[in-house]
Amino acid sequence: MAQYQHLPIYKKTYDVLLRTMIATKHFPREYKYTLGQKLKDELIELVVMIYRANSAADKKQHIQEILERIQSIQLIMRLSHDMKIMQRTHYAALSEMTDNLSRQAQGWLTSSGKGKTERV
Repeated sequence: MAQYQHLPIYKKTYDVLLRTMIATKHFPREYKYTLGQKLKDELIELVVMIYRANSAADKKQHIQEILERIQSIQLIMRLSHDMKIMQRTHYAALSEMTDNLSRQAQGWLTSSGKGKTERV
């Protein structure tokens, strides 16, 4: 078992979290502590979930939960952008980064020998 800090998905998730901290810094006060905080909380939980998946003997359930969490994060980001709360540059970068996370998680699920080949 590789240390979770060395996993590419962990590193990318941490990068998304850092970029999100910057992106939500300028949210209007009305949304900073609702959408902004929810987005950061979801990403922090995603980092924890990656650790759990890496430590688990049966990774399938954990990785499926990771994929669901990524979709929740993407939804909050899109809502923030559509409401013109998140700047387009941040949204574009974060959207690309979360798509990459989703592909990595799907690949991890497939390589665990228990996943489906279709993308969630």
